[in-house]
Amino acid sequence: MDLTWEIIRWVLLAVIIINELAAIFTVFREKRDIAATWAWLLVLTLIPVIGFIIYAFLGRKPTHKRLNRIKSQTRLKLKEAVERQKKQFRNMPKPKYSVTQIYRRTIMLFQSIDESFLSRHNRVAVFTDGHQLFKQMFDDIAAAKESIHIEFYTIYNDRIGNQLRTLLEQKAAEGVEVRVLYDSWGSMGVKPSFYANLRDLGGYATPFLMTRSNFFDFRINYRDHRKIVVLDGKIGYVGGFNVGDQYLGRVAKFGPWRDTHLRVVGGAVFGMQRQFIGDWNASVKRAESRIEHYHPYFPEIDVKDGTTAMQTVASGPEGELEKIKMGYLRLINAAQDHIWIQTPYLIPDDSILDALRVAAHSGIDVRIMIPCKPDHPFVYRATQYYAQSLAAQGVTIYTYQKGFLHSKTITIDGRMASVGSANLDFRSFKLNFEINAFIYDFKLTDQLEQIFVNDIRNCRVMTPERFAQQSRWLKFKQYFSRLLSPIL
Repeated sequence: MDLTWEIIRWVLLAVIIINELAAIFTVFREKRDIAATWAWLLVLTLIPVIGFIIYAFLGRKPTHKRLNRIKSQTRLKLKEAVERQKKQFRNMPKPKYSVTQIYRRTIMLFQSIDESFLSRHNRVAVFTDGHQLFKQMFDDIAAAKESIHIEFYTIYNDRIGNQLRTLLEQKAAEGVEVRVLYDSWGSMGVKPSFYANLRDLGGYATPFLMTRSNFFDFRINYRDHRKIVVLDGKIGYVGGFNVGDQYLGRVAKFGPWRDTHLRVVGGAVFGMQRQFIGDWNASVKRAESRIEHYHPYFPEIDVKDGTTAMQTVASGPEGELEKIKMGYLRLINAAQDHIWIQTPYLIPDDSILDALRVAAHSGIDVRIMIPCKPDHPFVYRATQYYAQSLAAQGVTIYTYQKGFLHSKTITIDGRMASVGSANLDFRSFKLNFEINAFIYDFKLTDQLEQIFVNDIRNCRVMTPERFAQQSRWLKFKQYFSRLLSPIL
């Protein structure tokens, strides 16, 4: 009997040693930041075997071959124009009242890290309701004459998804070029055959950078989270909405869906078109499906009544720089009066967390609005942890009560703003492919801030006292989820 227990102990010790060595080898074989490294070691160590299954889905990076397909895409540049703008802002005298002059350093940052051209004369409309957004978008698609380029994380096979597909088929039958890029995980359950008729009619549809089957490529991380629509190279859409009935408030679990999306007419569409073409060419396998001749997709655009200056900035795991996060940091650190943020996922890294704390302790009005309900349990518990931590440092935390808040917006001092697909979390900063519009316009920023104020009416303020009343079990879940923050 003693011998049997001795054998069992040695076997268990061997399993533990093998598991530890395998965990170390698995985590350190790929380059990642120290926080993610420790988080994965924790998972693989505390959850033997199952932890490796979780890692297979969440931890593996895209192959170098796939990332190189993104990197190797020839960036469509306005190199000379960007260089002229850099010199202009570098030699500019003391900032005057113009928003682009006040935020010239922010503009130069994006010119440097993303070759993002500043477009000054754009006409921009803000949408917070999915029904209004898709009505306008479908009207614009129906009016398109030359090309329709669509890129979404999610396009579901449901009522609104089928309406979009039917409309695209009609446009393809008319001879309009139709290209659809979707994320295979975000559009889970939608088979390639969903677009069979569109392809038969001369349109194109392909998953982003991945195989056609998630069964053979089950990486959940590193997704195409961008939402881009470009019509005839003249009208662009960017923001937080995906294509699905839940984004129209038709799913009881979430209730009314609160999001923010922009419709843009003007030169800023160039950045959206450039990003779509780069993503498309990196994703299609056949050379004849790629876009080789760029000129037709970038027509002259003269918007005489356009008053909004903006830049579009894209980021993803193919590069070393976390471009959108760097932009968020620049905005937070530049604030003089207030910072108002809406995000469904509040899981900031230390740099963003410290910047928000510094702002709050400097007397700046920092307000953050998050949902009142989870769509991903671990993610929401981590969000609650960081919300509680920031509330203790003087940040006002609101929980939106009227449905699900999915908006990703930041407004600074009533002068500039950011709207896009990127959340305030590790995943958007490091793992996903994202795109945001950075806006330099008093009037449009004021509109976004009025929307924020109106949303406060449907919110509950989470004070430190209210957080303190939460149960010990809820607090444990929040603390545990926080340990996994770098990999959520």
